[in-house]
Amino acid sequence: MNRTIKKIAIQGWPGANHEIAARAYFEEDTLEMIPCLTFPDLFETLKNDRDCYGIIAIENTLVGGLLSNYTMLKDSDLTIIGEYKLRIKHQLLALHGQSISDIKEVYSHPMAIAQCEAFFREYPHIKLIESEDTALSAKRIADEQLTGIGAIASELAAEMYNLETLAKNIETNKKNYTRFLVVSDRGKTETDALLEQNKINKSSIVFSLPHEEGSLSKVLTILAFYNINLTKIQSLPIVGQEWEYLFYVDLTFSDYKRYLQSLDAIRPLTRKLKSLGEYAIGKQSYPVNNGHIETANSN
Repeated sequence: MNRTIKKIAIQGWPGANHEIAARAYFEEDTLEMIPCLTFPDLFETLKNDRDCYGIIAIENTLVGGLLSNYTMLKDSDLTIIGEYKLRIKHQLLALHGQSISDIKEVYSHPMAIAQCEAFFREYPHIKLIESEDTALSAKRIADEQLTGIGAIASELAAEMYNLETLAKNIETNKKNYTRFLVVSDRGKTETDALLEQNKINKSSIVFSLPHEEGSLSKVLTILAFYNINLTKIQSLPIVGQEWEYLFYVDLTFSDYKRYLQSLDAIRPLTRKLKSLGEYAIGKQSYPVNNGHIETANSN
């Protein structure tokens, strides 16, 4: 049977965690990765190619929400169609035949370096240097055959660029997860398909509130009345409007009709209420050797 080929825009180079999340989410499909070094590049790619899906990191259990991504998603015409929660594991990679004592410099994304600082305290001779991307740092070592240079990257990057893993799982916190959103310009089609399968049980919405006492608590009370569970709320200031905020809210529910009724009920109390997407609660995944993925339900 022929598999569907999907184009997926990822932040970072092939072998980065965005690709691992994409592989896990679209497990039955053949994927063509479109690498984008920055998130603005990713959103621009999706704007110019409406057939392309996107994988976007939105929050991490260690550092919280990626605030600029909330804004770019709101301002785009894209719709959230799914999510994936990936256990982040960092490996120390280098050319074959070297040991940690041979490594003088290690390159990686600033966030990856920060997540591995405790490991490198044991190796004070290694200088940590920030770069654009984890996987791109690994690729540079392979392309230029750099000795004495290491990279913090994924197991998939080690496989793709034929590098040796000098130390495994060097991240300080072993409960380091990133939640990725899957976005598309064809949100209605994807949502309708999930509705037919009775799989929609989560949504992301955004709204602002009037400057009135108890305005947020009124909204939350109504959502509770309709048995809607609030799993995350993120506030961001509205540029140019002093002390006013947008609220990005994730909701879960078991009754889709009751969910729609709850939105109708809170709409008069909010300003510019917008649905960013309705989708299925994501799985939590565990990357293992050779790029394969083990998954478990997260709910």
